Amino acid sequence: MLGFKNFVYDEDGIGVVEMILIVVVLIGLVLIFKSSLTDLVNDTFTKIKDQAGEV
Repeated sequence: MLGFKNFVYDEDGIGVVEMILIVVVLIGLVLIFKSSLTDLVNDTFTKIKDQAGEV
């Protein structure tokens, strides 16, 4: 019974769970805003390409 009690109070795995949740949230945000992010990146690279000829 002492082994189970130690298992319940052990908090070493909490960091892993938090990291997994953060990654899941970030992936969800990317999927939700995929078209907006794609447009933003394309516009940014277009501006960089157009202004690179001026230098």
